[in-house]
Amino acid sequence: MARRGAPVDVVGVGRTFALGGGEVEALRGFDLHVPAGGFSALIGPSGCGKSTALRLVAGLDLPDEGTIDMDGASPDQMRRGQRIGVAFQDPSLLPWRTVSTNIRLALELVGRRHDTAAVSDLIELVGLQGFEKARPAQLSGGMRQRVAIARSLVTEPDLLLLDEPFGALDALTRQQLNDELQRIWTARGTTTILVTHSIPEAVYVADDVLVMSPRPGRVVARHSIDFERPRTRELLLADEFHAKVEAVSASLHRSEGQVVQIEADNS
Repeated sequence: MARRGAPVDVVGVGRTFALGGGEVEALRGFDLHVPAGGFSALIGPSGCGKSTALRLVAGLDLPDEGTIDMDGASPDQMRRGQRIGVAFQDPSLLPWRTVSTNIRLALELVGRRHDTAAVSDLIELVGLQGFEKARPAQLSGGMRQRVAIARSLVTEPDLLLLDEPFGALDALTRQQLNDELQRIWTARGTTTILVTHSIPEAVYVADDVLVMSPRPGRVVARHSIDFERPRTRELLLADEFHAKVEAVSASLHRSEGQVVQIEADNS
């Protein structure tokens, strides 16, 4: 299937913040390469700069050094062109709006006309048919996250950035949404970057898993994930899945080293 979406090339990015009269170096020499239509997951210890990296790619912050290019455009150009969709751990839905109007909000904020058919298609895509008029208080946590993902996709972005979108959910709901996320990505072909603390989640949904060092964060290992798609829950029981999870876990516990490419049959 032909993929669509913007390639992401991040080279030598650094970011330092002023904090309490001192400085905190969040990222140093951070590199990230995601092909058009690819799905990459970022994992690393708490405070390593994963969310900072995502904010830089989203155009919500500026690097102190290095370059970020997406199909010849800067993050700011991508953001102003509504080519980036973002979903965070907190779905941040407006409580007085319905499912449909919360999704539509992204179009209103950028001054685009309401596309009722597009909103309806997204509601179907994320499996919320019948809840179009429901308000956030009437939805489960998992359903609210589905709305947030639909809202991030309504502008038809070339790049989808997900920052721990399922981190606050119970294990069963989280797995259900991992299945849904894989299905949505397959249907849309949008370049996707997921930040997560869950190694099994990263291995289950992504094309490759990038492991970051402690702060100042940089990528210290890259694990290629070549399991066939669509991935089903039977994969979670397979020896090769557990071997890959263990290989990524081992990389996570190494704070120094060079970026390496680890093929599936070497994990």
